[in-house]
Formats: sequence, structure tokens, C-alpha cells
Amino acid sequence: MKTLNNFNFKNKKALIRVDFNVPLDENFNVTDATRIEAAKPTIDKILADGGSVILMSHLGRPKGAEEKYSLKHILKTASEVLGVQVKFAENCIGPVAKKAADDLKPGEVLLLENLRFHNEEEAGDVAFAKELASLGDIYVNDAFGTAHRAHASTTIIAQFFPNDKCFGTLLAKEIESLNRVLKNSEKPVTAVLGGSKVSSKITVIENILDKVDHMIIGGGMTYTFVKALGGKIGDSICEDDKQELALEILRLAKEKGVQIHIPVDVVAANAFSNDAETQIVDVTKIPDGWQGLDAGPKSLENFKKVILESKTILWNGPLGVFELPTFANGTIELGNYIAEATEKGAFSLVGGGDSVSAVKQFGLEDKMSYVSTGGGAMLEMLEGRVLPGIAAILD
Repeated sequence: MKTLNNFNFKNKKALIRVDFNVPLDENFNVTDATRIEAAKPTIDKILADGGSVILMSHLGRPKGAEEKYSLKHILKTASEVLGVQVKFAENCIGPVAKKAADDLKPGEVLLLENLRFHNEEEAGDVAFAKELASLGDIYVNDAFGTAHRAHASTTIIAQFFPNDKCFGTLLAKEIESLNRVLKNSEKPVTAVLGGSKVSSKITVIENILDKVDHMIIGGGMTYTFVKALGGKIGDSICEDDKQELALEILRLAKEKGVQIHIPVDVVAANAFSNDAETQIVDVTKIPDGWQGLDAGPKSLENFKKVILESKTILWNGPLGVFELPTFANGTIELGNYIAEATEKGAFSLVGGGDSVSAVKQFGLEDKMSYVSTGGGAMLEMLEGRVLPGIAAILD
């Protein structure tokens, strides 16, 4: 796997695909700079070598060149995070971009305008990719969040750098962390899968059954399994058309010697509201008019035992509706167990939008071995797919 360490960037222009698709408030201020901070180690290494940096990114889903999606809005934050005054080119191709790139001196950083102002980016247009490629000497992909898309700047561009392409620090770390779970894991391996739908996780479950010893199923998915097994789930969320599938997963798991752990009790509420009445009930006996919104105390005890005995832990999806404080306890406690196991030497990988939000919200981020930045890309890797952005560098 070619990384930054395979190159000396002295007097070279590194063309880096980053993921600076950051949230902005109504005054165009960056409200969360995590993604910019994540790219800093890559940029620092290139500048330290005596090279210069040209950054390519998208922002939002613009229809043509929309002012509100201009990357110039993030210049101030990018400059602060990177500790260098970032220059800006008002286009990512054409004479403006070419001149800005040509004028770049060692130690300088240039940010190109939003790639998605051009339809050719998402279309994976070869001519567009070639024009982008003409701006730099070495291509670095450091955008895991878009590695599952065969776009011009993430995949197609790599062919113009047959020997001069590599993974940035962030993307290399993502691949390494996922491989630690999928290929070189220390046993016992536990996967915690939460969230509301079995359907969105089915391919992941099928792919990782061969690689795990335990699977904890939580969140809204629980009730599809419980109902399939004949339990009463009241008004809880359920995918009725996925009950057969749930039973098939349980059968496959048994065949492969994987222990599946489903909540035995839940915090049920008489409305989907933080102020609803709640009661703790057996997961198979939820009364009509009530819905399960979090894992109960007995379930958490069971999960704790499994987690603390694990050496490798993958966490994708919350155990309850953690956005409502009344139903956040299960997810917080799960995070605490994983943090404790990590402290004792387990390797923990957290990924998927909601789990990442939860660990950040509850101050657990630094207690995990690795928190993935790419939701969709991580899911596709867990499904066993080869991501085009990764394949293009390995090619």
C-alpha cells in the first residue's frame, strides 16, 4: 500500500483529494472542522518535506456554481486549522486554476473551488480528470468519505499518475483499521449493529458473520427479530417484510457458531417523545400503545459481559433513540463498556453517522481506538466491496 512515506515531496506539488464537505451555519461559518483537522497530518508532512499542496474537495450538492456552496467560505477556518494562509482559486480547472497552481511555491497551500460546480466531477469524466491532474506532480487521495464513488477526482484521476499516487494519512488509517477488524482481528471479535433497519445492514451482517464471534443487535432492528421469533412488540418500529430474513440471519449465525445477542428488556414509551411515560418491559411483551426506544438494564448487563471479554470490537449504530436524553442511556453505557475494553487493550472501531455522532456527543471519541470519518464508504467496505477510490491507488 503506497502511502506518503513512499515519497519525498521536496519541490513537488501534491494534488490532494480531501473531504472538506463541512457543515456551515447561515452566516457561512464552519460549525464542525473535524474533517479539515483530519487532513492536517497529510498536509503537514508534505509541507515539512518542502513541497506545496493543492487541495480539491466538494461541498454539498450544488446544481451548477451556487455561491452558498463555494469553498471560499471555509478559507478562514482552513487557514486557522492548517496554520498557513490558504490561497484560493475561483475555479478548479481552466486558466485561473492553472495560474494559481503554477505560481505556488514550496510551503504554500492552494484550495480549488468546489469540484461539483462541474457536472463532469460526478460523471467521472476523463477529460475533466486529466485537466485536474495537470495541476500537480503527485496525486494523494485522503478522502475516505468519497472513496466509494468513482468520481473524476477520487478515482479517474489516478490513471494520470501511474507511479506517483498514494494514500494520505487519514485514508491509510481507515483502510488499516477496517482491515484490523475484517482480516487480521484478534479474537474474540464482537460486532455491535444498531440503527432502525435490518434492510440497511443486511449485506454487512452477511459479510461479517464469517469474521465475528459475537453480534449484538440493538436499536430499531431489535423488534423485527423479536416479532419474527413470536414476541409481542406493541407499537415498536418493525420491518414486517424482513422477518423471514431475520430468521435466516439467526439460522446462518447458528450454523457458523456466531452468538447473537438481542435485548431481553427495553425502555418502552407511550409516545415517541422525550416527555413520554416510560416503563421497563420484557422485549417479547411490549404492551399495545407502547414502543421500545432503548435497551433495558438486563440487556446492558448482558452486553457488558460480551464487550469486556472482546479483543476486537466494531460498533455501527446506536442502541436507542439517543437524540432524546430519556432514551440515550443504552447508547452511552455501551460506549462506556467499549471504552473500558479499549483501555484494557481491545481494538475498537466506531463508524456510521449515528455512532460517530454519539461518541462525539458523549465525550467518548478519544476513548476509542479509531473513529471512522466515512459512513457510506465504511459500510461498503464492511459489505466486502472494493471501493473504486482505493482500487485506483492500488492499481
